[in-house]
Amino acid sequence: MSHERAAERVVPAADAAQAAEAAVEPTLNLLLETGELLFLNGQTTQRTATAVRQMGTALHVRADVFARWGELTVRLWDRGVPRDGIAAVAPTNVDMGKVSATMKMVDRFITRGIEAGAAPAMLRDIRHSPPLSALRLILMTGAGAAALGVIFGVLQLFSLALIALSAMLGAGVRRWLLRVSGSPLLPTFAAALIAGIVGAVVVDMHLGAAQQLVAVCPCMVLVPGPHFLNGALDLARTEISLGVARITYASVIVLMICAGLLLGLAVGAIGLPASAGATAVPLLYDVIAAGVAVAAYGTFFSMPWRMLPIPVLIGMLAHAARWFVVAAAGLRIEVGAFVACLIVSLMLTPIAERLRLPFAGIAFASVVSLIPGVFLFRMGGGLLALIALGAKAPTGLLQDVIVDGATAFVVMLAMAFGLIIPKLCIDRFRHGQAQAAR
Repeated sequence: MSHERAAERVVPAADAAQAAEAAVEPTLNLLLETGELLFLNGQTTQRTATAVRQMGTALHVRADVFARWGELTVRLWDRGVPRDGIAAVAPTNVDMGKVSATMKMVDRFITRGIEAGAAPAMLRDIRHSPPLSALRLILMTGAGAAALGVIFGVLQLFSLALIALSAMLGAGVRRWLLRVSGSPLLPTFAAALIAGIVGAVVVDMHLGAAQQLVAVCPCMVLVPGPHFLNGALDLARTEISLGVARITYASVIVLMICAGLLLGLAVGAIGLPASAGATAVPLLYDVIAAGVAVAAYGTFFSMPWRMLPIPVLIGMLAHAARWFVVAAAGLRIEVGAFVACLIVSLMLTPIAERLRLPFAGIAFASVVSLIPGVFLFRMGGGLLALIALGAKAPTGLLQDVIVDGATAFVVMLAMAFGLIIPKLCIDRFRHGQAQAAR
Protein backbone atom coordinates (compact mmCIF):
# COMPACT_ATOMS: atom_id res chain seq x y z
CA MET A 1 0.00 0.00 0.00
CA SER A 2 2.85 2.43 0.80
CA HIS A 3 4.46 1.81 -2.63
CA GLU A 4 1.15 2.56 -4.37
CA ARG A 5 0.83 5.88 -2.51
CA ALA A 6 4.41 6.80 -3.46
CA ALA A 7 3.62 6.12 -7.11
CA GLU A 8 0.53 8.30 -6.84
CA ARG A 9 2.70 11.14 -5.56
CA VAL A 10 5.32 10.72 -8.36
CA VAL A 11 2.86 10.78 -11.24
CA PRO A 12 1.42 14.23 -10.45
CA ALA A 13 4.99 15.60 -10.06
CA ALA A 14 5.96 14.27 -13.48
CA ASP A 15 2.81 15.72 -14.96
CA ALA A 16 3.60 19.08 -13.41
CA ALA A 17 7.13 19.02 -14.87
CA GLN A 18 5.77 18.19 -18.31
CA ALA A 19 3.22 20.99 -18.03
CA ALA A 20 5.89 23.47 -17.00
CA GLU A 21 8.08 22.38 -19.92
CA ALA A 22 5.16 22.74 -22.31
CA ALA A 23 4.55 26.26 -21.00
CA VAL A 24 8.19 27.25 -21.50
CA GLU A 25 8.42 25.96 -25.09
CA PRO A 26 6.22 28.64 -26.74
CA THR A 27 8.08 31.39 -24.88
CA LEU A 28 11.45 30.04 -26.00
CA ASN A 29 10.26 29.72 -29.61
CA LEU A 30 8.91 33.29 -29.60
CA LEU A 31 12.18 34.74 -28.31
CA LEU A 32 14.22 32.61 -30.71
CA GLU A 33 12.19 33.62 -33.76
CA THR A 34 12.44 37.30 -32.82
CA GLY A 35 16.20 37.10 -32.41
CA GLU A 36 16.56 35.13 -35.64
CA LEU A 37 14.66 37.73 -37.68
CA LEU A 38 16.77 40.57 -36.32
CA PHE A 39 20.09 38.75 -36.60
CA LEU A 40 19.45 37.57 -40.17
CA ASN A 41 18.36 40.92 -41.54
CA GLY A 42 21.18 43.19 -40.42
CA GLN A 43 20.45 44.34 -36.87
CA THR A 44 23.53 44.77 -34.71
CA THR A 45 24.37 41.90 -32.38
CA GLN A 46 23.95 44.09 -29.30
CA ARG A 47 20.50 45.38 -30.28
CA THR A 48 19.36 41.86 -31.18
CA ALA A 49 20.38 40.58 -27.75
CA THR A 50 18.79 43.58 -26.00
CA ALA A 51 15.48 43.13 -27.80
CA VAL A 52 15.30 39.44 -26.88
CA ARG A 53 16.18 40.14 -23.25
CA GLN A 54 13.54 42.86 -23.02
CA MET A 55 10.89 40.51 -24.40
CA GLY A 56 11.98 37.90 -21.88
CA THR A 57 11.62 40.41 -19.06
CA ALA A 58 8.10 41.25 -20.27
CA LEU A 59 7.32 37.51 -20.09
CA HIS A 60 8.84 37.30 -16.57
CA VAL A 61 11.74 35.10 -17.64
CA ARG A 62 15.45 35.67 -17.92
CA ALA A 63 16.82 35.25 -21.43
CA ASP A 64 20.38 35.36 -22.75
CA VAL A 65 21.53 35.49 -26.37
CA PHE A 66 24.68 33.94 -27.82
CA ALA A 67 25.44 34.69 -31.45
CA ARG A 68 28.03 33.26 -33.75
CA TRP A 69 28.27 32.85 -37.50
CA GLY A 70 25.71 30.29 -38.62
CA GLU A 71 24.01 29.91 -35.25
CA LEU A 72 21.93 31.92 -32.80
CA THR A 73 21.23 30.53 -29.33
CA VAL A 74 18.60 31.88 -26.96
CA ARG A 75 18.95 30.56 -23.40
CA LEU A 76 15.90 30.80 -21.18
CA TRP A 77 16.23 30.16 -17.48
CA ASP A 78 13.34 28.08 -16.14
CA ARG A 79 13.45 27.93 -12.32
CA GLY A 80 17.25 28.12 -12.45
CA VAL A 81 17.54 25.47 -15.16
CA PRO A 82 18.80 26.64 -18.58
CA ARG A 83 16.75 25.80 -21.67
CA ASP A 84 18.39 26.48 -25.03
CA GLY A 85 16.77 27.21 -28.36
CA ILE A 86 19.10 27.13 -31.35
CA ALA A 87 18.49 28.53 -34.83
CA ALA A 88 20.78 27.83 -37.78
CA VAL A 89 21.09 31.34 -39.23
CA ALA A 90 23.90 33.37 -40.77
CA PRO A 91 23.63 37.20 -40.91
CA THR A 92 23.94 37.42 -44.70
CA ASN A 93 20.94 39.64 -45.40
CA VAL A 94 20.16 43.34 -44.89
CA ASP A 95 16.44 44.19 -44.82
CA MET A 96 15.70 47.36 -42.89
CA GLY A 97 11.95 47.01 -43.43
CA LYS A 98 11.87 43.66 -41.63
CA VAL A 99 14.14 44.88 -38.85
CA SER A 100 12.02 47.99 -38.31
CA ALA A 101 8.78 45.96 -38.24
CA THR A 102 10.26 43.44 -35.80
CA MET A 103 11.62 46.11 -33.47
CA LYS A 104 8.27 47.90 -33.43
CA MET A 105 6.57 44.61 -32.62
CA VAL A 106 9.03 44.17 -29.72
CA ASP A 107 8.23 47.67 -28.46
CA ARG A 108 4.48 46.98 -28.55
CA PHE A 109 5.02 43.64 -26.85
CA ILE A 110 7.05 45.20 -24.03
CA THR A 111 4.45 47.91 -23.43
CA ARG A 112 1.61 45.33 -23.52
CA GLY A 113 0.32 46.74 -26.78
CA ILE A 114 -0.07 43.20 -28.09
CA GLU A 115 -0.65 39.88 -26.36
CA ALA A 116 1.89 37.06 -26.39
CA GLY A 117 -0.47 34.91 -28.40
CA ALA A 118 -0.57 37.42 -31.27
CA ALA A 119 3.20 37.85 -31.57
CA PRO A 120 4.00 34.60 -33.47
CA ALA A 121 1.54 35.47 -36.23
CA MET A 122 3.02 38.96 -36.52
CA LEU A 123 6.52 37.52 -36.80
CA ARG A 124 5.38 35.11 -39.52
CA ASP A 125 3.87 38.00 -41.48
CA ILE A 126 7.14 39.94 -41.19
CA ARG A 127 9.22 36.92 -42.24
CA HIS A 128 7.08 36.31 -45.33
CA SER A 129 6.63 39.95 -46.33
CA PRO A 130 7.23 40.38 -50.08
CA PRO A 131 10.73 41.37 -51.24
CA LEU A 132 11.56 44.58 -53.04
CA SER A 133 10.00 44.61 -56.51
CA ALA A 134 12.40 43.64 -59.29
CA LEU A 135 11.62 46.76 -61.32
CA ARG A 136 12.37 49.10 -58.42
CA LEU A 137 15.58 47.24 -57.62
CA ILE A 138 16.81 47.37 -61.23
CA LEU A 139 15.98 51.05 -61.74
CA MET A 140 17.55 52.16 -58.45
CA THR A 141 20.65 50.06 -59.11
CA GLY A 142 21.15 51.90 -62.38
CA ALA A 143 20.57 55.26 -60.70
CA GLY A 144 22.97 54.46 -57.87
CA ALA A 145 25.75 53.31 -60.22
CA ALA A 146 25.35 56.42 -62.39
CA ALA A 147 25.44 58.63 -59.28
CA LEU A 148 28.71 57.01 -58.20
CA GLY A 149 29.98 57.67 -61.70
CA VAL A 150 29.27 61.39 -61.25
CA ILE A 151 31.06 61.40 -57.88
CA PHE A 152 34.14 59.86 -59.50
CA GLY A 153 34.17 62.40 -62.32
CA VAL A 154 31.96 61.03 -65.11
CA LEU A 155 29.89 63.96 -66.34
CA GLN A 156 29.08 62.84 -69.91
CA LEU A 157 25.47 61.68 -70.26
CA PHE A 158 26.32 58.88 -72.70
CA SER A 159 28.89 57.37 -70.32
CA LEU A 160 26.46 57.68 -67.40
CA ALA A 161 23.81 55.91 -69.47
CA LEU A 162 26.25 53.07 -70.20
CA ILE A 163 27.04 52.77 -66.48
CA ALA A 164 23.33 52.68 -65.60
CA LEU A 165 22.48 50.10 -68.28
CA SER A 166 25.36 47.84 -67.21
CA ALA A 167 24.30 48.04 -63.56
CA MET A 168 20.64 47.42 -64.40
CA LEU A 169 21.50 44.34 -66.46
CA GLY A 170 23.64 43.01 -63.60
CA ALA A 171 20.87 43.70 -61.08
CA GLY A 172 18.35 41.72 -63.13
CA VAL A 173 20.70 38.74 -63.44
CA ARG A 174 21.64 38.97 -59.77
CA ARG A 175 17.98 38.95 -58.69
CA TRP A 176 17.26 35.90 -60.87
CA LEU A 177 20.32 33.95 -59.70
CA LEU A 178 19.59 34.72 -56.06
CA ARG A 179 16.13 33.25 -56.49
CA VAL A 180 17.20 30.08 -58.32
CA SER A 181 20.51 29.37 -56.57
CA GLY A 182 20.13 30.79 -53.07
CA SER A 183 23.86 31.53 -53.03
CA PRO A 184 24.95 34.98 -51.81
CA LEU A 185 28.21 34.80 -53.80
CA LEU A 186 27.28 33.59 -57.30
CA PRO A 187 24.86 36.48 -58.07
CA THR A 188 27.47 39.04 -57.02
CA PHE A 189 30.12 37.39 -59.19
CA ALA A 190 27.75 37.29 -62.16
CA ALA A 191 26.84 40.99 -61.83
CA ALA A 192 30.52 41.97 -61.65
CA LEU A 193 31.28 39.73 -64.64
CA ILE A 194 28.61 41.50 -66.68
CA ALA A 195 30.03 44.89 -65.68
CA GLY A 196 33.50 43.76 -66.77
CA ILE A 197 32.27 42.47 -70.13
CA VAL A 198 30.31 45.67 -70.80
CA GLY A 199 33.36 47.69 -69.81
CA ALA A 200 35.56 45.69 -72.18
CA VAL A 201 33.13 46.28 -75.05
CA VAL A 202 33.03 50.01 -74.27
CA VAL A 203 36.83 50.23 -74.30
CA ASP A 204 37.19 48.14 -77.48
CA MET A 205 34.64 50.26 -79.35
CA HIS A 206 35.87 53.53 -77.84
CA LEU A 207 32.39 54.43 -76.59
CA GLY A 208 32.11 57.49 -74.38
CA ALA A 209 34.63 58.95 -71.98
CA ALA A 210 35.99 57.60 -68.68
CA GLN A 211 35.76 54.10 -70.13
CA GLN A 212 37.36 52.33 -67.16
CA LEU A 213 34.75 53.80 -64.81
CA VAL A 214 32.00 52.33 -67.00
CA ALA A 215 33.25 48.95 -65.80
CA VAL A 216 34.05 49.94 -62.21
CA CYS A 217 30.98 51.95 -61.12
CA PRO A 218 28.42 49.10 -61.52
CA CYS A 219 30.66 46.99 -59.27
CA MET A 220 30.84 49.59 -56.52
CA VAL A 221 27.11 49.20 -55.83
CA LEU A 222 27.84 45.56 -54.93
CA VAL A 223 30.25 46.30 -52.05
CA PRO A 224 28.78 44.79 -48.82
CA GLY A 225 29.35 47.75 -46.52
CA PRO A 226 26.83 46.84 -43.76
CA HIS A 227 28.61 43.54 -43.13
CA PHE A 228 31.95 45.33 -42.75
CA LEU A 229 30.34 47.83 -40.37
CA ASN A 230 28.52 45.22 -38.26
CA GLY A 231 31.75 43.23 -38.09
CA ALA A 232 33.66 46.30 -36.92
CA LEU A 233 31.01 46.97 -34.26
CA ASP A 234 31.29 43.37 -33.04
CA LEU A 235 35.08 43.69 -32.82
CA ALA A 236 34.74 46.97 -30.90
CA ARG A 237 32.50 45.19 -28.40
CA THR A 238 34.95 42.25 -28.15
CA GLU A 239 32.67 39.83 -30.01
CA ILE A 240 35.82 38.70 -31.75
CA SER A 241 34.77 35.48 -33.48
CA LEU A 242 31.54 36.92 -34.88
CA GLY A 243 33.24 40.17 -35.92
CA VAL A 244 35.99 38.31 -37.75
CA ALA A 245 33.40 36.07 -39.43
CA ARG A 246 31.34 39.04 -40.64
CA ILE A 247 34.39 40.82 -42.05
CA THR A 248 35.63 37.62 -43.66
CA TYR A 249 32.26 37.11 -45.34
CA ALA A 250 32.28 40.70 -46.63
CA SER A 251 35.87 40.27 -47.84
CA VAL A 252 34.93 37.13 -49.77
CA ILE A 253 32.15 39.07 -51.50
CA VAL A 254 34.64 41.80 -52.44
CA LEU A 255 36.97 39.10 -53.77
CA MET A 256 34.13 37.73 -55.92
CA ILE A 257 33.44 41.24 -57.23
CA CYS A 258 37.10 41.72 -58.16
CA ALA A 259 37.26 38.29 -59.80
CA GLY A 260 34.11 38.87 -61.85
CA LEU A 261 35.15 42.36 -62.93
CA LEU A 262 38.68 41.41 -63.94
CA LEU A 263 37.52 38.23 -65.70
CA GLY A 264 34.96 40.23 -67.66
CA LEU A 265 37.58 42.79 -68.68
CA ALA A 266 39.92 39.96 -69.67
CA VAL A 267 37.35 38.81 -72.25
CA GLY A 268 38.30 41.88 -74.24
CA ALA A 269 41.97 41.73 -73.20
CA ILE A 270 41.45 44.93 -71.20
CA GLY A 271 43.30 45.72 -67.99
CA LEU A 272 42.42 48.00 -65.12
CA PRO A 273 45.27 50.47 -64.58
CA ALA A 274 46.46 51.03 -61.04
CA SER A 275 46.36 54.49 -59.48
CA ALA A 276 44.39 56.16 -62.24
CA GLY A 277 43.65 59.79 -61.45
CA ALA A 278 40.24 61.08 -60.40
CA THR A 279 38.47 64.11 -61.88
CA ALA A 280 37.36 66.92 -59.57
CA VAL A 281 33.57 67.36 -59.48
CA PRO A 282 31.69 70.61 -58.71
CA LEU A 283 30.12 70.71 -55.26
CA LEU A 284 26.51 70.82 -56.51
CA TYR A 285 26.95 67.76 -58.75
CA ASP A 286 28.78 65.92 -55.99
CA VAL A 287 26.10 66.54 -53.36
CA ILE A 288 23.15 65.72 -55.63
CA ALA A 289 24.82 62.53 -56.83
CA ALA A 290 25.49 61.53 -53.21
CA GLY A 291 21.78 61.95 -52.44
CA VAL A 292 20.84 59.71 -55.36
CA ALA A 293 23.35 57.08 -54.24
CA VAL A 294 21.95 57.13 -50.69
CA ALA A 295 18.40 56.72 -52.01
CA ALA A 296 19.53 53.79 -54.16
CA TYR A 297 21.21 51.99 -51.27
CA GLY A 298 18.30 52.65 -48.96
CA THR A 299 16.15 50.96 -51.59
CA PHE A 300 18.52 47.98 -51.82
CA PHE A 301 18.13 47.48 -48.08
CA SER A 302 14.31 47.68 -48.26
CA MET A 303 14.01 50.94 -46.37
CA PRO A 304 10.41 52.24 -46.44
CA TRP A 305 9.94 55.20 -48.80
CA ARG A 306 8.78 57.52 -46.02
CA MET A 307 12.08 57.03 -44.17
CA LEU A 308 14.41 57.62 -47.14
CA PRO A 309 14.57 61.45 -46.94
CA ILE A 310 16.37 61.35 -43.59
CA PRO A 311 19.48 59.38 -44.66
CA VAL A 312 19.43 61.14 -48.04
CA LEU A 313 19.68 64.59 -46.44
CA ILE A 314 22.28 63.47 -43.91
CA GLY A 315 24.30 61.75 -46.63
CA MET A 316 24.24 64.90 -48.77
CA LEU A 317 25.38 66.99 -45.80
CA ALA A 318 28.19 64.55 -45.01
CA HIS A 319 29.33 64.49 -48.62
CA ALA A 320 29.36 68.29 -48.75
CA ALA A 321 31.58 68.29 -45.65
CA ARG A 322 33.87 65.75 -47.29
CA TRP A 323 34.05 67.90 -50.45
CA PHE A 324 35.13 70.94 -48.45
CA VAL A 325 37.74 68.96 -46.52
CA VAL A 326 39.26 67.37 -49.65
CA ALA A 327 38.62 69.83 -52.50
CA ALA A 328 38.61 73.16 -50.66
CA ALA A 329 41.01 72.51 -47.75
CA GLY A 330 43.26 70.17 -49.75
CA LEU A 331 43.39 67.47 -47.07
CA ARG A 332 43.67 63.76 -47.82
CA ILE A 333 40.65 61.66 -48.78
CA GLU A 334 40.85 59.55 -45.63
CA VAL A 335 40.49 62.71 -43.52
CA GLY A 336 37.44 63.70 -45.56
CA ALA A 337 35.96 60.21 -45.15
CA PHE A 338 36.50 60.33 -41.39
CA VAL A 339 34.83 63.74 -41.03
CA ALA A 340 31.86 62.71 -43.19
CA CYS A 341 31.35 59.45 -41.28
CA LEU A 342 31.66 61.25 -37.94
CA ILE A 343 28.80 63.58 -38.97
CA VAL A 344 26.69 60.65 -40.17
CA SER A 345 27.19 58.66 -36.97
CA LEU A 346 26.45 61.59 -34.67
CA MET A 347 23.20 62.33 -36.48
CA LEU A 348 22.02 58.84 -37.38
CA THR A 349 22.69 56.92 -34.15
CA PRO A 350 19.72 58.48 -32.28
CA ILE A 351 17.61 58.54 -35.46
CA ALA A 352 18.21 54.84 -36.16
CA GLU A 353 17.16 54.06 -32.59
CA ARG A 354 14.07 56.24 -32.93
CA LEU A 355 13.01 54.70 -36.25
CA ARG A 356 13.97 51.20 -35.05
CA LEU A 357 16.27 50.70 -38.06
CA PRO A 358 19.57 48.77 -38.13
CA PHE A 359 22.42 51.22 -37.72
CA ALA A 360 24.75 49.43 -40.14
CA GLY A 361 22.24 49.56 -42.99
CA ILE A 362 21.14 53.17 -42.63
CA ALA A 363 24.66 54.44 -41.86
CA PHE A 364 26.28 52.66 -44.78
CA ALA A 365 23.55 53.88 -47.12
CA SER A 366 24.48 57.42 -46.08
CA VAL A 367 28.22 57.00 -46.74
CA VAL A 368 28.19 54.53 -49.64
CA SER A 369 29.77 57.03 -52.00
CA LEU A 370 32.86 57.13 -49.76
CA ILE A 371 33.63 53.40 -50.06
CA PRO A 372 37.04 53.02 -51.77
CA GLY A 373 35.93 50.20 -54.04
CA VAL A 374 37.65 51.74 -57.05
CA PHE A 375 41.02 51.49 -55.27
CA LEU A 376 40.42 47.81 -54.46
CA PHE A 377 39.51 47.01 -58.04
CA ARG A 378 42.52 48.90 -59.42
CA MET A 379 44.77 47.08 -56.96
CA GLY A 380 43.41 43.78 -58.26
CA GLY A 381 44.01 44.86 -61.85
CA GLY A 382 47.53 45.93 -60.98
CA LEU A 383 48.27 42.58 -59.34
CA LEU A 384 47.12 40.74 -62.44
CA ALA A 385 49.32 42.97 -64.57
CA LEU A 386 52.29 42.17 -62.32
CA ILE A 387 51.66 38.45 -62.71
CA ALA A 388 51.28 38.72 -66.48
CA LEU A 389 54.35 40.87 -67.04
CA GLY A 390 56.60 39.20 -64.50
CA ALA A 391 60.15 40.51 -64.68
CA LYS A 392 59.13 42.84 -67.54
CA ALA A 393 56.77 44.83 -65.28
CA PRO A 394 57.68 48.52 -65.01
CA THR A 395 59.24 49.52 -61.72
CA GLY A 396 56.40 51.85 -60.78
CA LEU A 397 53.63 49.24 -61.16
CA LEU A 398 54.26 47.55 -57.82
CA GLN A 399 54.36 50.93 -56.13
CA ASP A 400 50.99 51.84 -57.71
CA VAL A 401 49.47 48.57 -56.49
CA ILE A 402 50.71 49.19 -52.95
CA VAL A 403 49.41 52.76 -53.00
CA ASP A 404 45.94 51.65 -54.15
CA GLY A 405 45.75 48.88 -51.53
CA ALA A 406 47.01 51.10 -48.72
CA THR A 407 44.63 53.90 -49.71
CA ALA A 408 41.64 51.54 -49.67
CA PHE A 409 42.66 50.13 -46.27
CA VAL A 410 43.23 53.54 -44.66
CA VAL A 411 39.96 54.97 -46.02
CA MET A 412 38.00 51.95 -44.75
CA LEU A 413 39.72 52.29 -41.37
CA ALA A 414 38.90 56.00 -41.21
CA MET A 415 35.27 55.29 -42.11
CA ALA A 416 35.02 52.56 -39.48
CA PHE A 417 36.38 54.81 -36.73
CA GLY A 418 34.23 57.73 -37.84
CA LEU A 419 31.06 55.63 -37.73
CA ILE A 420 31.79 53.49 -34.68
CA ILE A 421 33.26 55.90 -32.11
CA PRO A 422 30.23 58.25 -31.86
CA LYS A 423 27.82 55.30 -31.83
CA LEU A 424 29.65 53.56 -29.00
CA CYS A 425 29.80 56.79 -26.99
CA ILE A 426 26.09 57.55 -27.53
CA ASP A 427 25.10 53.98 -26.70
CA ARG A 428 27.20 54.10 -23.55
CA PHE A 429 25.63 57.40 -22.50
CA ARG A 430 22.11 56.05 -23.17
CA HIS A 431 22.88 52.88 -21.20
CA GLY A 432 24.11 54.97 -18.28
CA GLN A 433 20.91 57.03 -18.32
CA ALA A 434 18.81 53.86 -18.34
CA GLN A 435 20.75 52.45 -15.38
CA ALA A 436 20.34 55.71 -13.45
CA ALA A 437 16.60 55.73 -14.15
CA ARG A 438 16.28 52.36 -12.47
